Amino acid sequence: MLMYIVKRIFSVIPVLLSVTFFVFLIVYLIPGNPAINILGQTATPESIAALNKELGLDQPFWKQYTVWLGQLLEGDLGQSIVMYVPVSEVLLIKLKNTLILTIFSLIISVVIGITLGTLSGLKPSSWFDKTSMFFAQVGANIPGFFLGIVLMWFFSLKLGWLPSSGMYDLRNEGSLTSLLEHTLLPAFAAATASLSVIARLTRSSVIDVMNADYMNTFRSYGIPKRLIIKRHLFRNILSPVINITGLQVGYLIGGVLFVETVFAWPGIGTQLYNSITAQDIPMIQAGVLFVATCFVIVNLLTDIIVMLLNPRLRG
Repeated sequence: MLMYIVKRIFSVIPVLLSVTFFVFLIVYLIPGNPAINILGQTATPESIAALNKELGLDQPFWKQYTVWLGQLLEGDLGQSIVMYVPVSEVLLIKLKNTLILTIFSLIISVVIGITLGTLSGLKPSSWFDKTSMFFAQVGANIPGFFLGIVLMWFFSLKLGWLPSSGMYDLRNEGSLTSLLEHTLLPAFAAATASLSVIARLTRSSVIDVMNADYMNTFRSYGIPKRLIIKRHLFRNILSPVINITGLQVGYLIGGVLFVETVFAWPGIGTQLYNSITAQDIPMIQAGVLFVATCFVIVNLLTDIIVMLLNPRLRG
């Protein structure tokens, strides 16, 4: 098992290197000149050329990439060309805020998704099953940012129950109650699509397990359904549920970024939006790389956990 984990970890290295290349390429292809944004539209060609040289933007693509990759391997994410501070100082704070929102979204997705899926799977074709799966189908196709706008309009502007933006009240910064109030709407908006996917997969897994031959055998022996569910159902649906949940974590990280801009949540998504507007290249590169790396690591951990639960999949 240890060798399997080591092999999986080493298999991630070329993936991460590929991620760095495509991240740099995408940012490199963004139109516009950051030097003009920094100096202003009235800057002279000489000053723009000088700043491009200072920032290394006059070098060819391969040269810029190798220099950036070398700095990255040394742990240097560069300095923001707009805020003039190390990129890592800004993104570490933003990453913490994004992870808080992602964790809340994941909790909502897992708890509600597994609950709905299990109840629907135990009573297929019932009114509850049809109703919950209808809303799951709708929820899976609603963009998180659009749902966020709808939730903000209804619960914040119309009812006034929850705040519409930010992470804390100005008077209660650091308060857990204030954090929960501000997190609920964006977390639910980000979680809805993942919640729907988890619910539908859980329902399918429950139906498959409950109709399996060994489950019919247990029932034929007169074992109570409650005991069968407790001892055998959840154990057998655990692997696919964990697998899909791990995949949804990566999806949630991406979805949270868009929701953050709607609710002015001070995370990486909002920072990336501002950096793209200002063409802050080092900040964009590091921010996108942070998100992509989190996605790869989460999928790696998910694979390892699933293999630990089901050794037959290792081959």
